[in-house]
Amino acid sequence: MKHIIGIGGITNGGKTTLTNKLIKMLPNCCVVHQDDFFKKPDQIEVGEDGFRQWDVITALDMEAMTNTVKGWIENPVKFARSHGVALSPVSDVANPDEQTHILIIEGFLLYNYPPLLDVFDKCYYITIPYEECKRRRSTRQYTVPDPPGLFDGHVWPMYLRHRKTMEETGLDIEYLDGLKSKEEIYNQVYEDIQNSLLNRL
Repeated sequence: MKHIIGIGGITNGGKTTLTNKLIKMLPNCCVVHQDDFFKKPDQIEVGEDGFRQWDVITALDMEAMTNTVKGWIENPVKFARSHGVALSPVSDVANPDEQTHILIIEGFLLYNYPPLLDVFDKCYYITIPYEECKRRRSTRQYTVPDPPGLFDGHVWPMYLRHRKTMEETGLDIEYLDGLKSKEEIYNQVYEDIQNSLLNRL
C-alpha cells in the first residue's frame, strides 16, 4: 500500500520539524522537500514590489518535483533505496506489494500546483499568526538573506494570496495550530496517520 502525506503551511511554521519527526517513526517513509526545488537566484524574477519573487510557484521547478513524486509512485522500493532509506524487512510469507510505503511531501506551496493535487491521501497545513511568523522568520539564517522589508512587502502578502487560492481548490485539508508544542502537533498528526492507514487496510 502506498500512502502520500502532504505537510504544507506557512514559512517558519514547523513543517520540516514535523516531517523530520514523522520520517523517523513511520515505516518505509521517504520525503520530498519542496525547498530542494528552488531555482537558482539568478532565475528568480524581481516583482513589482521590488523583491525577488521567492514565495511564488514560479520560483520552484515544480515539473522536476512532480517527476520525483511520480518516481516514488512508480517504484517506492527503488526510490527508498536510491535515497538511502532503510526499508522494513519483508518476511518470507508477506507479499512485498502488501508492504506499506509512505511518502511525505513537505513545502510551503504544496496545494497550489494542480498537477500534484490528486496525489495526496492526507493533507495537513500548519498555520501561525502574523506576529509569530515574523518573529520566527527574523531568527532564521537563509543562504540568501532576507532584504529589509521582505516579510511585510512580499512574504506575508504572498502567503495570504496563496492560502486563499489553496482554500479554493476544495482539497480536504486538516489545519494544524503551529503555536502548539512540537510534541502536540507531532502526536496529533502521527495518530491521525495511523488511523488513516488502518482505514485503508
